[in-house]
Amino acid sequence: TRAPISDAERGRRKREIDFARGSVRYEGGILSGEVEELNTRYIDGEIDGDELTAAILASVTVQHG
Repeated sequence: TRAPISDAERGRRKREIDFARGSVRYEGGILSGEVEELNTRYIDGEIDGDELTAAILASVTVQHG
């Protein structure tokens, strides 16, 4: 198990994901439920940024567009 992240870190991660989500929507895309679930795990501190990136790149959504 990981050490809990601080409220400040949780807020930073949420802002990061919200920005990325907005960028995707601006380009006309939407994030899949699978990617949103990974984003939630990242915001909650269950996975780190490297794990988030690797999981998204390995996801069925990205693999099959």
